Amino acid sequence: MSVLRVGNASGFYGDRFDAMREMLTDGPLDVLTGDYLAELTMLILGRDRLKDPDAGYARTFLRQLEECLGLAHERGVRIVANAGGLNPAGLADAVRTLAGRFGLPVRVAHVEGDDRTAAHPGSLAAHAYLGGFGIARCLSAGADVVVTGRVTDAALVTGPAAAHFGWAPTDHDRLAGAVVAGHVLECGAQATGGNYAFFEDRAGDLRHPGFPLAELHADGTSVVTKHPGTGGFVDVGTVTAQLLYETGGARYAGPDVTARLDTVRLTQDGPDRVRIEGVRGEAPPPDLKVGLSRLGGFRNEVVFVLTGLGVEAKAALVREQMEPALGEIADVRWDLVRTDRPDAPTEETASALLRLVVRDADQRAVGRALSGAAVELALASYPGFHVLAPPGKGAPYGVFEEAYVPQGAVRHVAVLHDGRRVEVAPPPETAALDAVPEPPLPEPLPPGPVRRAALGLVAGARSGDKGGNANVGVWARSDEAWRWLAHELTADRFRELIPEARDLPVTRHVLPALRALNFVVEGILGEGVAAQARFDPQAKALGEWLRARHLDIPEVLL
Repeated sequence: MSVLRVGNASGFYGDRFDAMREMLTDGPLDVLTGDYLAELTMLILGRDRLKDPDAGYARTFLRQLEECLGLAHERGVRIVANAGGLNPAGLADAVRTLAGRFGLPVRVAHVEGDDRTAAHPGSLAAHAYLGGFGIARCLSAGADVVVTGRVTDAALVTGPAAAHFGWAPTDHDRLAGAVVAGHVLECGAQATGGNYAFFEDRAGDLRHPGFPLAELHADGTSVVTKHPGTGGFVDVGTVTAQLLYETGGARYAGPDVTARLDTVRLTQDGPDRVRIEGVRGEAPPPDLKVGLSRLGGFRNEVVFVLTGLGVEAKAALVREQMEPALGEIADVRWDLVRTDRPDAPTEETASALLRLVVRDADQRAVGRALSGAAVELALASYPGFHVLAPPGKGAPYGVFEEAYVPQGAVRHVAVLHDGRRVEVAPPPETAALDAVPEPPLPEPLPPGPVRRAALGLVAGARSGDKGGNANVGVWARSDEAWRWLAHELTADRFRELIPEARDLPVTRHVLPALRALNFVVEGILGEGVAAQARFDPQAKALGEWLRARHLDIPEVLL
């Protein structure tokens, strides 16, 4: 059968607004997808729906369709997006209303069944991660637009591929190939040079990178590319980085299939073209992941600026002065960030930051009492006292948790464009998700002279969040660098380089075909991004910090 060209126009709720129009006008497509949901997004949409029962979906998607629905219809491009969030039926109705206003004969379907909130009292939103076969049923029945609630990010690609090629739920290798392609596409410009460790090495224009697309084949292989003439670039490095993003071990589990990341083979297939092949798939696990979002309480913070001499003494003084106001607060965290330097040429570079973060179930405890205590020190504390901004009244924060439910306990329903409701059966085969034995390591480099230098000179990295855990994928750019990296960067060495991880469980996964190591650091993000327990709450820059740390690196690699 023909190649299926699937593009992406959104990696998160708030991504580049013009991307949908650009993807429709810059080159040919069969399907255009959009990923609007993340753990934090579900909390935001949940709070929106508390204020308005008709809300709960990504309104940006609807505004994009106002200028793009006609374009998509004219070009015969189908649109599949998870922008339905907590209210896919509501979004589907809104898209129908929009199409009617423009006089467009657009058939709109949606997928539901992910909502598990009633089964989890106390949660603001609890949603199971569904697979792609509900999307496939909608498309096979003739839908032009399919909106979903919580599906896996890769389902936005596996669904169209299964519909187009007629794949069955037992076509595990083909489905796994589509999962890998979908994972590469899901974060938009991260596959086309965005957030890329070696961006300085490229001559391409990164000011406005194009969004990615995948040319999918019936056997599950694909080529990741972008529209000709758009910014950014696609190479084995950008695709490797995105493959490692927010993943763990060799088995990448989903509701349709478990993809074996240790079987992925990437080859440069020409300028801005990377071929993905060799992907093996296994039956999915018997349970579906459920993401639980709830309000955890209230949070406030104040950042004191400490300039010049005696930074530690100034910090000690203000901590002592603030102590009476903090005694009843459940969670109090102080962090002294030494951004100052001796004999600094500017006041800013002469200053350190003392960050106070407080959290409590009672908004009053973290609100005006804290604000008053901090502001009242303005003329009665350390010399040079000032803060970056006055603390407010305390804002609600969220907590993300995971639960699991048997696949058969969830009613996965495709609501077709003509109103028919079709239940999607759970997969006929499942398999427990066991760890893969660690593969053999390459031969180490022979002994030779070394130089103290930054890890990032020889290795790339990309990091991200999964609930309270962070993952850091690290890959080598050459076979020689891989021979060194695989032996040098152990879990223990990772803990040495990242002091925050020293007392946390760190698991290392080895992926030789990608010349990569993937580290999962449990608990480093506390209760997840919405809790904002850390300076970098989504661990977006954790990999770049690792690359900036110095090791003894063989001179032959430098």
